[in-house]
Formats: sequence, C-alpha cells, structure tokens
Amino acid sequence: MTDTLIAKADFWKRLQAARTPAHSGGHPFSNAWKKGELTRAHLGFWAMQQYYYIEEVTQMFAALFMRLPDLDARLHMLENLNGEEVPERHPDLLLRFANACGFSTERVKNAYIAGEVLPSTMAMRSWTYELAMIRPLSDAAAGIMVALEGQTPTIYPHYIEAGRKMGFSDHDLAFFHVHVTADEGHEEHGLEICARYATTRALQERAIATVTASARMRYRMLDGVHDATLGAGRKQAAE
Repeated sequence: MTDTLIAKADFWKRLQAARTPAHSGGHPFSNAWKKGELTRAHLGFWAMQQYYYIEEVTQMFAALFMRLPDLDARLHMLENLNGEEVPERHPDLLLRFANACGFSTERVKNAYIAGEVLPSTMAMRSWTYELAMIRPLSDAAAGIMVALEGQTPTIYPHYIEAGRKMGFSDHDLAFFHVHVTADEGHEEHGLEICARYATTRALQERAIATVTASARMRYRMLDGVHDATLGAGRKQAAE
C-alpha cells in the first residue's frame, strides 16, 4: 500500500461510495415498506428492534465526545448528542411509533428480557459501542456519522410517505421526521472529522473499510427483521 494520502475530496467520495453496495434503502424490507406491503405488526417489530439498538445512543455519543481532542470536533458531536435528547428523546419518539403500531411500551422496553431482541440487533448495538469507544477516531466518524447517519435522510422520507398512506399521523411518524432534518448535517461533519483524524493512508483505507462494515451491519440487522416478519410468513404459508 502506498503511503501517499488520498486527496480530501477523493477521500470523501470513497467514504460515501463505500456504503452504497449495502445501503439499507435497497434492502428487501425497506422496499416492502416503501411499497406499502408491510403491516403494522411488521413495523412494530422493526420499531422494537430499532429501540434496542438506539436506546443508549446518547451514551455512545457521549463516550465518543470524551475521546475527541479538539474543540471543533467536540462541538459537532455535542450538537449531535444534544439532538438525540432535546426537545424530545429519539427513543421516546420511536416508542410513540411502536405504540401506534400496536406494540406496548412495556413490550418494547422488555424485549431483551422476553427474548424478542434478535442477535443481529444486539450485534448492531455492540458494533456502534465499539466504534464510539474503541476504534480509531477516524473509524468512529466514518462508521457512525457517514455510514449510518448518512443513510437516514434518503431512506426515511419514503418511510414517512408509506406511513401516511397506512393512516399514521405525522405525530406518530415524528421519529422519522426528526431524522430527515437532523441527520442532514451529520454526514458532512462526519466526513470532516474523519478526514481530520485519518492522518495516514492506512487510516484512510481503514475508515473506508469501516463505512462498508457499518453499512453491512445495518443491512444484516434488517435481514434479521425481514426473516422474523416477512420470512416467517412465507415459511408458515409453505407449511
């Protein structure tokens, strides 16, 4: 591998391109959602998995905030962290959507104890903790802000449109609305922070690989949801 750094603009393009092959917007579960092929029970199950994944996201972001050595990066992360809690906590907005799907708050919050959290969902949460607390800072910015948060502004508008057609109100869909607007700037901040800390060619290549890994992790989480909902339905029909 050459030691020559990838030019910043090209590095950003490669980071963004690295998530494309496993972008969650093209997952069969996402496609079924956009086409209106999912029931409220399917969506509620997704919300229950998503809740377990993001329930401790502020703690994850706080851990990353503490690791950042410069003020500018910390301010970006502080804005990100604050947005998860104020004016309404994102997990609470997700609970509202789950309730609208017929999943009680008690069921969602107790899903792990009841054995309803999928292994792929647990892996997604653990992976995000690893990025925030252990991996190089360039990996953390790439894997969280570029690979994950960078996807939602392109996916969630379709979820909102499909949800409205199913009879959900914008109040029910607030979790998706807030991410469409809030996450737009997070990708750009992530690209900037990643470029700042990827000070060697090896770190740059590692960050690009981490975007791919993060996108694949999220895709696999949707695989689990798909298999437990639509996949289970097909299996029962075959039997």
